[in-house]
Amino acid sequence: MAHAMNIQSEHATHKAVSSQPRHHLTGIGIALFLALTHLVSDAVAGMFSALLPTLQDKFDLREGALAALVAIMVFSSSLAQPVLGALADRLGRRKIAATGVVLNAALLSLVGVVPTLYLLVTTMVLGGLGAAALHPASSSLANTASSGRQQLAVSLFSAGGMLGVSLGPVVVLILVENFGLAASGWLMIPGIVLGLLMLLVILEGAAVDAPAFQMPTQRPKILDVRLLATPLGGLVMTAVLVNLVAITFSSTVPLWLVSEHGYMRDAALLGWTLTAFSLAAAVGGVVAGWSSRYVEPQRLALVTLLAAAVPLLALFHVEPGSTLYFVAVVMAGALTHAGMPLFLVAAQEQAPHAMATASGLLMGFAASGAGLLYIGVGWLQENIGLVAAMQLGFLTVIPAALLAGWLLRRRQQLPHAGHVDQQSSLANLDGCVMAGC
Repeated sequence: MAHAMNIQSEHATHKAVSSQPRHHLTGIGIALFLALTHLVSDAVAGMFSALLPTLQDKFDLREGALAALVAIMVFSSSLAQPVLGALADRLGRRKIAATGVVLNAALLSLVGVVPTLYLLVTTMVLGGLGAAALHPASSSLANTASSGRQQLAVSLFSAGGMLGVSLGPVVVLILVENFGLAASGWLMIPGIVLGLLMLLVILEGAAVDAPAFQMPTQRPKILDVRLLATPLGGLVMTAVLVNLVAITFSSTVPLWLVSEHGYMRDAALLGWTLTAFSLAAAVGGVVAGWSSRYVEPQRLALVTLLAAAVPLLALFHVEPGSTLYFVAVVMAGALTHAGMPLFLVAAQEQAPHAMATASGLLMGFAASGAGLLYIGVGWLQENIGLVAAMQLGFLTVIPAALLAGWLLRRRQQLPHAGHVDQQSSLANLDGCVMAGC
């Protein structure tokens, strides 16, 4: 009887597998597709920084108002990430991610053409919600599809986003220069196509898309703040400071080139600077993800953050557009972002039953916290000057590195996170913090 049942079960399994569509992706293919989707989505969002000088002229905004717009953009795409991540854990990551990329592309591509400031803010908020849905759902999909190569898969996903951020400013400035500001709306097309394609190439209900919880008591809460009492809280604090550096760079360097060095507001150097920074960040993340197999991830994050301060400050002592200028930009991008994929994998490991929720908490709270702090950078711009405010913003890599070092020392006295099961990981108020714990 048992043998017959096994034969029937194997036959049913074979039939189910053979009936699956042949165009679906598996393993690293899913991670690469998600990296491409992340690239296109963040390219649309990344054009916002390059359009800041244009928006400043169009709506006659002061530096403080521009900083508020940057904060709105960050908040809208980050604050809802924990909630939308929990929904992805409950309803399926594939559906939430696909909806997010379509909404993000369709609306954020219009920020340059909306006629009023009120419509600009509305478009930013609604489009930002699309980005908030995409990131936690897609990053957890990349992790679960990676078959033991989580850090590489998540670093590839992160690299796709950084590539998008780097290409977005260049693409939009080229479009605006040759076809006018209205042409920025064309950038919605690839995102909508990829969002719909995601529903076809990732199987609904597949293992990578299925909820990780096995019992109703494990179902993730819509906003489980208890996770912040785990090592995830330390990761969030570190990521806030790192993100502040990135926001300061992308939002102030174009203004600095225009106001301090006399470049035109649509000068190609503005876009190429942001592109070089983001490309280097993408490469830095992938290299760090690969290097974590040979170098302790905690030390890797600590050293790169400390080293990032050197090229960030050197930027003010070289001629914009020169070889040394781009060397400083590239090194700053690579070193600042090298540890971020490692932090994300570590966060997901802290809540294996709610990986999208943990991803949303890290990325969402880190980005929104950095956006809130950037309002202070905008205030400093008006009161102590643009250059001094930029330098103070860049120097936050030092407390980020010190926090990472403190967490590293605590880790040496605490148990390995891999020894904590899904239930006790929520109750454990201490533990290791960075990837590899």
